[in-house]
Amino acid sequence: MPPSSDSSSDSSSENSAARSSDTSSTGPAPGRRTVLGAAAAAVPTALVGMSAPASAAPAPRSRPTGADGAQDLPGGGDLGPNVIVFDPSTPGIQAKLDEVFRQQESAQFGSGRYALLFKPGTYHGLNAQLGFYTSIAGLGLSPDDTTINGDVTVDAGWFDGNATQNFWRSAENLALVPVSGTNRWAVAQAAPFRRMHVRGGLNLSPDGYGWASGGYIADSRIDGQVGPYSQQQWYTRDSAVGGWLNGVWNMVFSGVEGAPGQSFPDPPYTTLGTTPISREKPFLYLDGADYRVFLPEKRTAARGVTWGNGTPRGTSLPLSQFYVARPGDSAATLDQALGQGLHLLLTPGVYHLDQPLKVDRAGTVVLGLGYATLVPDGGTTAVRVADVDGVRLAGFLVDAGPTNSGTLVEIGPQGASADHSANPITVQDVFVRIGGSGAGKATTSIVVNSRHTLVDHTWVWRADHGTGVGWETNRADYGVVVNGDDVLATGLFVEHFNKYDVQWNGERGRTIFFQNEKAYDAPDQAAIQNGAIKGYAAYKVADTVTSHEAWGLGSYCYYNVDPTIVQHHGFAAPHTSGVTFHDLLVVSLGGNGQYERVINDTGSPTSGTSTTPSTVVSYP
Repeated sequence: MPPSSDSSSDSSSENSAARSSDTSSTGPAPGRRTVLGAAAAAVPTALVGMSAPASAAPAPRSRPTGADGAQDLPGGGDLGPNVIVFDPSTPGIQAKLDEVFRQQESAQFGSGRYALLFKPGTYHGLNAQLGFYTSIAGLGLSPDDTTINGDVTVDAGWFDGNATQNFWRSAENLALVPVSGTNRWAVAQAAPFRRMHVRGGLNLSPDGYGWASGGYIADSRIDGQVGPYSQQQWYTRDSAVGGWLNGVWNMVFSGVEGAPGQSFPDPPYTTLGTTPISREKPFLYLDGADYRVFLPEKRTAARGVTWGNGTPRGTSLPLSQFYVARPGDSAATLDQALGQGLHLLLTPGVYHLDQPLKVDRAGTVVLGLGYATLVPDGGTTAVRVADVDGVRLAGFLVDAGPTNSGTLVEIGPQGASADHSANPITVQDVFVRIGGSGAGKATTSIVVNSRHTLVDHTWVWRADHGTGVGWETNRADYGVVVNGDDVLATGLFVEHFNKYDVQWNGERGRTIFFQNEKAYDAPDQAAIQNGAIKGYAAYKVADTVTSHEAWGLGSYCYYNVDPTIVQHHGFAAPHTSGVTFHDLLVVSLGGNGQYERVINDTGSPTSGTSTTPSTVVSYP
């Protein structure tokens, strides 16, 4: 997320907000991720021990052949070596947590992937520090079934106190009793905090109150105060908080008990009483000795957590109905499992695909553990979903390959028109990366063609640092393209694309929270020119659309290759009463490029090096 220039890294907008809230804040924050670059990481070896079977009697990896002569694939089975399962009697838990953290702390583009799972019970004296590609989760039906008297910590010591690269890690389904009374969760993008109960406060900034750039909380209860301090933007959905300390640029709440009132831009709070439609992410849990996957039900006008009054509402599936995939499984094997009617559980690791995963059956679940990563080879699409009800994609990363893919994730075929309002397709914690771990290319990252799709928390990122990064090296023109009608996005993070980051062509679309940066590396003004318009908008609603609504959107520019570049506006939409926007902002980071307007021809220009947002409260 946002970098700083060498001359203006300590902008008044961000740092005064942090320091006014806590006098212990120190001097100017360190330079940001584009300045320092990514830390190299060696390929880790698998950790051994403490990996538990998925059931008392794991299924074998093969079964007798079926009537058609093809060998059936098994459901269920062992979760593999990189799913590490603890119970309260497990010896050496802290040592194992520390071992994983040492391996993953700075492995930003490494291949290690881990899920740390805690059986129901009470654990004492733990501090689970989370590095890259590490997920921690409880295995109860409620967060309160699994209590850690201790902390689940994300900090930024590996990056000199700068939290803007603390990507790709997660915490889910746990209750925490923090040792100091406050848990530290200093994350950036692709780091969800879901279904958590913090019996205390939550600090979203790194030690020292350095740079921090935004994140996501859902279905969580924080009994004490949430302190974002230096976090520039944040989205919290369907949760409960004991208080909220401050805001820097863009804090958005929907369906949050205890949220501050609507007050954008000062303080910069955008508050919706409810979330129009939501359905929580599927999760793994233990039913006695057997694993199952819980599928939370859809809610309308949602507010507060789903688990506060006993057993959550929804259905569950036994693990025997999932093909438990392991790194090394081919796309053909995964497709065979889907064709047999199995769901997919992707255990931690990297999967290379030479053909798309075709999700054709209504109600199919594709659930990743520990940031399981799909790499499409030869220019293929990674995942292709048919126009069917109730598909749930959750918890995995798609990493573009070196041969250009036209599309990485396709939700419904072109021209999809079925009504899915009763049972929508959901896309949750599905993250996309182009470049960074090596040269990758994709014309479009995610295309949503199916109606009523729910996109709940995604980070779609054309890399600005790492390896394989350059204006044409990791070319990616479009981030998210929405063609389907009635699509809702809650928590949309899309950054650095060569053209439109989001292009919305469907009718009656809605977005709650959007965070964006334009591509840093444009070589000159001509490279971003969009006909007669200076630059492609971060969020473009097609001229043909008659109904659209969005709340809490921000776009930042940091044209560090050519700081003279001018971006006409962050947002573009037809000027009509049915297309409405609430609480928008644009920011020039340290004067590296400027915006002339916020949306269309409305809003004041940014100027100078002050890194002060230009805002529009309501449009038109």
